[in-house]
Amino acid sequence: MGIQVNGLPFNKYTWIMTHNSFSIVDSPPLPGIQRLTFYNQEDTVTNQLRNGVRGLMLDMYDFEDDIWLCHSFRGQCFNFTAFQPALNTLKEVETFLTENPTEIVTIVIEDYVHTPKGLINLFTSAGLVKFWFPVSDMPKNGENWPTVTEMIQSNRRLLVFTSDASKEDEEGIAYQWRYMVENESGDPGMKQGSCPQRKESKPLNSRSASLFLQNYFPTYPVEADSCKEHSAPLVDTVNTCFKAAGNMLPNFVARSEGGGVFDVVDKMNGRTLCGCDTITACQVGAPFGSCKNIAVPSKSPGTNTGGSFTGYVQFARSASPDHFPNCLLVLSFYFLLIAILL
Repeated sequence: MGIQVNGLPFNKYTWIMTHNSFSIVDSPPLPGIQRLTFYNQEDTVTNQLRNGVRGLMLDMYDFEDDIWLCHSFRGQCFNFTAFQPALNTLKEVETFLTENPTEIVTIVIEDYVHTPKGLINLFTSAGLVKFWFPVSDMPKNGENWPTVTEMIQSNRRLLVFTSDASKEDEEGIAYQWRYMVENESGDPGMKQGSCPQRKESKPLNSRSASLFLQNYFPTYPVEADSCKEHSAPLVDTVNTCFKAAGNMLPNFVARSEGGGVFDVVDKMNGRTLCGCDTITACQVGAPFGSCKNIAVPSKSPGTNTGGSFTGYVQFARSASPDHFPNCLLVLSFYFLLIAILL
């Protein structure tokens, strides 16, 4: 996690979240099936976490008598939109939390699971319940969360939210919009000068929820545009959403592939935690506003080929161009399938 400031609640930090964290280029499709969907990430979930991502957006469906991760539509998983059983990805999270005892991970589930107790049984099978932050202790009226230090000491280092309100009472999984506000996703969330709330969310300036999830990713991801989108336009949108949320910085910035966002998050955390222009200028034990004299990069490199997180994203390998056909062709197939299935 880098620099920790003792005494600050969890909701005073900004974390990087990946949209459709499981929708990874080069993920093998089901045998004999051509997958037809969009890809949002270029690296494995394990490498996303190793590189500094601390929030995962996962779409979960009932599929083949199990719970699968699918990038799909109409609330149904198809063999051409399926990626893998959700258990596989959750085991990656369990391994990361076990190997990194000072890290906290948040999972936001777009929930299409109807199997009774399906989700809580899934997390139990993945060995994640030992890290569970219980719903009963989550602040429900906009109060501060426990400090990061307290969460680490108590080993309550996994926050899980679902889009299905019924799961809170039935399975003990927090209903997302009871605890956080969220702006619109896709292209509407990237429109300069605008920060509309998601329809399921309370108003962004509501003070009855203490977490703010800011979406910043295109409806249809284009790999070549990602670093450009995550530079100056992201800064402008963060400023717009800051005002829309009543001068509240986002706790999660959700993005698709590419770098750039790490610099923005470092700057937000620096100003919040120590009053510096970037978190790398913070000095442990120094008064607020006492900063190291370092150069703040105006542009972030897209990759880091070293073995550890330094503030930028590391990709295991470059995306194959075979997975990025002409966008219009993909859209034509996609909407044709929707028309057929309606």
